Amino acid sequence: MPDRNRKFLLAQRPEGKPDDDTFELVEGDVPEPGPGEVLVRTVYLSVDPYMRGRMRDAESYAEPWDVDEPLKGAVVGEVVESNGGGFEAGDVVTGDLEWADYATAPGSELTAVDPDLAPISTATSVLGMTGRTAFFGTREVAQPTAGDTFVVSGAAGAVGSVAGQIAKMAGARVVGFTGSDEKVEFLEDELGFDAAINYKEADDYVAALAEAAPDGVDAYFDNVGGPITDAVFQHLNLDARVAVCGQISQYNAEEMPTGPRKLGQLIGKRATVEGFLVWDFHARFEQANQQLAEWVQSGDLQYRETVIEGLANAPDAFVGLFEGENVGKQLVKVGEEPDAA
Repeated sequence: MPDRNRKFLLAQRPEGKPDDDTFELVEGDVPEPGPGEVLVRTVYLSVDPYMRGRMRDAESYAEPWDVDEPLKGAVVGEVVESNGGGFEAGDVVTGDLEWADYATAPGSELTAVDPDLAPISTATSVLGMTGRTAFFGTREVAQPTAGDTFVVSGAAGAVGSVAGQIAKMAGARVVGFTGSDEKVEFLEDELGFDAAINYKEADDYVAALAEAAPDGVDAYFDNVGGPITDAVFQHLNLDARVAVCGQISQYNAEEMPTGPRKLGQLIGKRATVEGFLVWDFHARFEQANQQLAEWVQSGDLQYRETVIEGLANAPDAFVGLFEGENVGKQLVKVGEEPDAA
């Protein structure tokens, strides 16, 4: 094991989109696990849009990082040393760890990953937080049923791509907004969406949605906000349900745009708009994990991961999220996968 460790710090709070000055890669000793802790070698690191809020010194559902504090994210890694942490060297685990080659954490804050269940990378994607977010946001909040029209924005992303498939399994007609013709093809041909709209090529979102969803919208899973959501609101049916998961179109805004005021359209439609966090359903994570794993193993649930190699490229992977560069889950491969037992 090397005796040096690299990790990323938040160098400064970004104004607008993060850039190279936002991140600082530092090198130091490999940390030693304290009592009840383990040392984890990072294999895969997840970068996610919500992290942008943690870079801002403002109230948010996720606690802001301090400047010069290590960045953190969902990690899948291999235990290399345990100090009474409940795991042994060679175990594969997942948890919220530093953007680093090696990191320590209490064993109680880590979860074992079964390498025989699916590729270990999925513990940060379809079988991890993003999969659970799609599961509960779709089934518990948007609640599509057979015959409904279900629309999802950010449809080719980690959460949206899973949410659409779950709605499809419930018998809904599924329409996705995405940002390229390649992603339209991915959604329609590989994931089974009924229709997909390339919002970068559509001149009129309202007209494009009228064509893709001629019977209106019964359930909407919102990852994006902005003009796309304004357009969807104009097509909501009576008793429509809107699950607000994210607003990525606004995360880098230096001033929050007001935009058209659409709430009046909810009145006549008696529509319900509900924001949610996946942690609201923490007590039921195991239920979601079991169902998602079943679907993946049976082939009913497809997934895609975009993997960038090397810890040094983690900032580029993160910034790429806001440019729509990823299809499915964006991951950084930091180290080699453990040898199979």
